[in-house]
Amino acid sequence: MSEILKYNGTADPNEHVTSYTCAIKGNDLEDDEIESVLLKKFRDTLSKGAMIWYHNLPPSSVDSFAMLADAFVKEHARAIKINTKKSDLFKVKQRDNEILREFVSRFQMERMDLPPVADDWAVQAFTQGLNPQISLASQQLKQNFIEYPAII
Repeated sequence: MSEILKYNGTADPNEHVTSYTCAIKGNDLEDDEIESVLLKKFRDTLSKGAMIWYHNLPPSSVDSFAMLADAFVKEHARAIKINTKKSDLFKVKQRDNEILREFVSRFQMERMDLPPVADDWAVQAFTQGLNPQISLASQQLKQNFIEYPAII
């Protein structure tokens, strides 16, 4: 259990439940032992507000780890990573040591995390994110996007 960070209510509760479950299932337990250990040891992975929440659960209110995990996630849902705003795409900038291919790939990954973004908006964000100091290729690509935005 030492590799599981204590959950204090500020991180994604889904990630904590997944990490915890994987750690328990990786301990060579018999299948019929896993549920019991999941329930008994979960409190050991909590701290601060999350521990207070756990302590305040009514006695006998949880019949399974699935029920406990569901209640835990619902209680701590405010800590789940908030979806990125469309305007955050304009914050994606080519790093000084990043080649164009890497930047294109990273930009596309960032775009996939967003709600649908109009192509002309994406082109504008991409071209503004290019670092003109990197290479002539970056500068030429930026110029092509400005002159021929329909190619994307």
